[in-house]
Amino acid sequence: MMCKYCEQTVEDALRGVDGVTDATVDRERETASVAGDADVDALAAAVRDAGYSATA
Repeated sequence: MMCKYCEQTVEDALRGVDGVTDATVDRERETASVAGDADVDALAAAVRDAGYSATA
């Protein structure tokens, strides 16, 4: 992730996953924190579908 737009795009993708109540992305560390009860594989898939790499 290179910019604030990338960060927001990933946050929006994560927040769109069933069970997510909040998501925060740190583009400098390339990490995401997610609150709620969501499947880890679904979270990784959402990030990949948004055009970014992710590991579960």
